[in-house]
Amino acid sequence: MHAIVSIHDVMPNTLGRVLLLLEKMQHLENRHITLLIVPGLDWTKEHLDTLHRLEEEQYTFAGHGWEHTTRHVSGFYHRFHSAFISRNAAEHLSLTRGEIKRLMEDCYQWFKANSFTPPDMYVPPAWAMGSISNEDLTSAPFRYFENTSGFIDSESGRQLTLPLVGFEADNAIRSISLALWNGLNKILGSRKRPVRVSIHPYDTELLLQKALEKTLQNVTNAVDYHTLFNFKSE
Repeated sequence: MHAIVSIHDVMPNTLGRVLLLLEKMQHLENRHITLLIVPGLDWTKEHLDTLHRLEEEQYTFAGHGWEHTTRHVSGFYHRFHSAFISRNAAEHLSLTRGEIKRLMEDCYQWFKANSFTPPDMYVPPAWAMGSISNEDLTSAPFRYFENTSGFIDSESGRQLTLPLVGFEADNAIRSISLALWNGLNKILGSRKRPVRVSIHPYDTELLLQKALEKTLQNVTNAVDYHTLFNFKSE
């Protein structure tokens, strides 16, 4: 299976879990695993040193919100999203258009301020972009954006739709729903249409642990998202 592999929610308190996940994926090319980093938290020098080591090992970084938590929940859509999908993680949904633009700028500048190569990918928490348009993305510091449908190249304006599988199931309802969702999306994947494999730090302790392990074993080619818009299977 061809896959775009990413680990979400890389934070100071999840960094140890992330390292354990990376150990389980040594059969994949390091540079083709994307780490979604949440900047606006209590990163110590030790944590930053670990991230610098991962960067040197050619793991790919992406921006992932600022604090990864909502300030407040308001409106029907946000309430629905919070109850059934994101809980309190969809940070953008509690912000105005201007606040979202500033958040993305702050996220980008954090990488520069801490001597990382600034990433060109941004993934909003819970893939919820909020009240910001694709036109706004052209002036953002990132080039590529991921949403629930796939990837946006803000430079060309193209949206690439790709199937998505996830494993963050901490109750029976989520487990059944995700298992059905994953089964359908794996069918939709193909040699010319890689599947997005989304992993969260605690997935190896949740109800779809075995499904995650089997999925990773079946990944024969970890695709670099930079090549997605021209992707061809060997």
